[in-house]
Amino acid sequence: MQTPSPLHRRAFLGRTSQGLGAVALASLLEHTQAAPTRGVLGTLPLPQKAKRVIWLTMAGGPSHLETFDPKPKLAEMDGKPMPESFTKGQQLAQLQGKPLNCFGPQHPFAKFGKSQIEICSLLPQIGSVIDDICLIRSMTTDAINHDPAHMFMNTGSQIAGRPSMGSWITYGLGTEASDLPGFVVLTSLGKGGQNQPIAARQWSSGFLPSKYQGVQLRAQGDPVLYLTNPGGISRDQQGRDVAAINALNKQRSSLVDDPEIATRIAQYEMAFQMQASVPDLMDVSAEGAKTLELYGCQPGDGSFASNCLLARRLAERGTRFIQLYHKDWDHHGGVKEGVALKAQEIDRACMALITDLKQRGMLEETLIVWAGEFGRTPMSQGGSGRDHHNKAMSVWLAGAGIQGGIVHGSTDDLGYAAIDKVTTVHDLHATMLHQLGIQHDAFSFKFQGLDARLSGVEGAKVIKDILA
Repeated sequence: MQTPSPLHRRAFLGRTSQGLGAVALASLLEHTQAAPTRGVLGTLPLPQKAKRVIWLTMAGGPSHLETFDPKPKLAEMDGKPMPESFTKGQQLAQLQGKPLNCFGPQHPFAKFGKSQIEICSLLPQIGSVIDDICLIRSMTTDAINHDPAHMFMNTGSQIAGRPSMGSWITYGLGTEASDLPGFVVLTSLGKGGQNQPIAARQWSSGFLPSKYQGVQLRAQGDPVLYLTNPGGISRDQQGRDVAAINALNKQRSSLVDDPEIATRIAQYEMAFQMQASVPDLMDVSAEGAKTLELYGCQPGDGSFASNCLLARRLAERGTRFIQLYHKDWDHHGGVKEGVALKAQEIDRACMALITDLKQRGMLEETLIVWAGEFGRTPMSQGGSGRDHHNKAMSVWLAGAGIQGGIVHGSTDDLGYAAIDKVTTVHDLHATMLHQLGIQHDAFSFKFQGLDARLSGVEGAKVIKDILA
């Protein structure tokens, strides 16, 4: 009797794709239209004011003194020595041991809205919607250098390897999107040219299952590399391949019960779904000239404004957490020119995002947060810039049960430190979770024998004064 020739792995996959694949493809295509995925929390313990979050990250550390925190006393003291009572024994980044001279605000401020909130005159479009915004002038953070400060703002810890806030939220709540990721990241640079790297660990799932990590969509060119099918491969053929691979993965999973295999299956399925959903997402031709004019962008220009429009489209399609990074806010020199340029790039887009969501009835269910990783010093660096600073920074929130037209907290007369209603990054995270219907101090994951939480274990509090 003739001995059968051995069947190699590649041949086996090729042949089984006609059998396993045909059966599994039907399931895969059906899953593409399936209901949104559920999170681990099930019934939420608190009323859910926010269904989604759009987090606008101003990467580099915007100066609160040239944006949202007017300081006439600092202007009076421009060029004079900084009082030692403010700085003695304090942590500084690059100004340690150097002469510390006051550096007055480089742009005038003006009052806007019925609330008459004073912000930089470079931001008139944000000023036009200031009555929808809660401005926090008393935010503080623990970190004083970029990477750990981004890590702290994103994960609640300066230690790398912790889950990002987008991962925590999709883990807890799931997503309303069936054909797009629940956590999406978009980046933009603008014209300043300081292209500081933003590491992918900032949207990592950390010790949570890896299916909850953020997915970066590129603002220009192919939004996701290798998403299109190779030449000569149809969608049905690609679907059969994915289905066959996942059928084998499911067999393996039934034997070893490895959660990462389940993640691999989900990622193959999501990639297949995104081949159809992402091109539709990125095609803004149906938006119309009025919408593009509102945002002040051109399709595919890779700008912060375009990313704000994409954020609204992602929100409409059920994505749970959308994070936009706009780089080049690190003004160690030329803060006057630098902030003017950045203001021009973000002012209209921020207004447009709030206005667009409000017109569509989505703002009441969408929490918008605008924040950098830290603030800047009221002392000059190099005569024209400001150093990193963690004792004072401004952030703002809008939508989803947040009071508009109010200012929360304040800094001292020189803008050096928060002194009234001092808030922390953990407080901000706790407030975000609260609006999403999650009790922050009961939302945890066992890691290294401890109950890890996004809001930390240092007594974070919900900022109840800003809630409607």
